[in-house]
Amino acid sequence: MVKGCMEPILQSRLPFAPWLDPRTRRLPGVVPLAYKDWLQVDDAYTDQLAYKAKLLAERRDRVLMVDPTCKDAARELLQVALGNLPNEFTAGESITCPDGRIVSVDTDAPFVTLSKLLQEDFVILQKRGDAHILTGAILCFPASWSLAEKFNRPLTDIHDPVAEYDDGIARSVERMFSAIRVDQPLMRSNALVYADPDLHHPHRGSDALRDSGQAGYIRSERQCMVRLPQTQAVVFSIHTYLVRETDLTEEQAKGLLAYPITHEEALS
Repeated sequence: MVKGCMEPILQSRLPFAPWLDPRTRRLPGVVPLAYKDWLQVDDAYTDQLAYKAKLLAERRDRVLMVDPTCKDAARELLQVALGNLPNEFTAGESITCPDGRIVSVDTDAPFVTLSKLLQEDFVILQKRGDAHILTGAILCFPASWSLAEKFNRPLTDIHDPVAEYDDGIARSVERMFSAIRVDQPLMRSNALVYADPDLHHPHRGSDALRDSGQAGYIRSERQCMVRLPQTQAVVFSIHTYLVRETDLTEEQAKGLLAYPITHEEALS
């Protein structure tokens, strides 16, 4: 039985707590990233990949959207990702995954191939006029937002208004995306406190957020931004970590008391 609907898919630890690092504590919280550290494999790999396959089979039109103008960028993303697979993979005519599955590379279905290989979700943003537009994505694990609501919309429209995401930050984020260089990917992380541990959570609202005093789950997204060299599209990848709040390290738990996650941060 695939975990996800009945049994939570959890990592045993949270490798990076954004509230502990002054650089990532506040929006936009971006730090430089090396290509070798872009794509990650962790102890939730097998269960997350199985849940992705289930979502693609049952809710394909909700988790996969591709504008015709995005097809070249999606193929380029697949090739760039294949060139940066973690050491746990064995590449040949087909790809042997960390869990032993063998995946054929289908360049006509790049997002589907990526979903069979990697834990990350992938969003492609392309510049149209003065704005970056979301033109394609495989988004199996949304955190309180819907791909259908954001598809073919500008980057600055993707965030609904929250206290910490004002017009100034929106303009700053757009400038940052415009300035991303091919040779210098970027990374940021957010942190979310949830009562509902389902990784597929497209519905915005406070119903899934933990009530005060209630034990919950820490959900953290490792968000990476990579510019593709040929199409010049920007890739926004999301690796989702989900741990029980009780599984935080002592340092992480103390830091969370000092820098509590606000409702606005949980939706960012």
